[in-house]
Amino acid sequence: MLPPTAIVFDLDGTLIDSRGDIVAAVNHALMQSGRSPLAAPVIVRYIGDGARTLCARAAQLAEMEEEVDHLLSLFVDYYAAHAVDFTRWATGAQETLHAFGEIPDLTLALCTNKPRVITDAVLSALGVRSRFRAVVAGGDLAEKKPAALPLLHLASALHVTTEAMVMVGDGPQDIECARRAKVRSVAVESGFHPTGRIRAAHPDVHIRTLLELPEVIQRWREATARIGLQAEKLR
Repeated sequence: MLPPTAIVFDLDGTLIDSRGDIVAAVNHALMQSGRSPLAAPVIVRYIGDGARTLCARAAQLAEMEEEVDHLLSLFVDYYAAHAVDFTRWATGAQETLHAFGEIPDLTLALCTNKPRVITDAVLSALGVRSRFRAVVAGGDLAEKKPAALPLLHLASALHVTTEAMVMVGDGPQDIECARRAKVRSVAVESGFHPTGRIRAAHPDVHIRTLLELPEVIQRWREATARIGLQAEKLR
């Protein structure tokens, strides 16, 4: 296993607590289409698999029904215009991004199922787009998490092998994406998914907040460096 040189973050629940804005956008779409709003905890349970899936679940429709197109349009337009009304940084997110930014040979990327237009609006509003060398958002590729394609695409874009990548996320789809792409995974707890559900996905490492992540990455970097030295001595 190579030392980590690329850290890929999920967005919602991992770097930011965006539940308030997602709930507001979903309920806007529901009400504009003549439906009743839902309680926040109900909507939060539907988050993680992309905006279309979220809208379909909230309206109790099959994902490919045409009516979902209208709901999705309402959701995206509202959310893009209200990107960070209620959004807050997750615990340790800013500190961790800053710490990794000080490491010259470490590249940061973002992999989210959030639609591209909303992702760009959120990153711009938070002033952090330049922190990520590459971003894959919902709709950019033919497949989304938990498929392996987003991470494989990022590996190619960053010119790194999957063995040198680490996926950091708060949902089972993040861990499964990493597993399929043969990428190491770190699960971080959030209010989006029950702890038991993320543990059941069997991440390589489970942490409570991102404040623990730098130590995890450092341990992997040191361990692989020691293995490399030992292999060199045996030659």
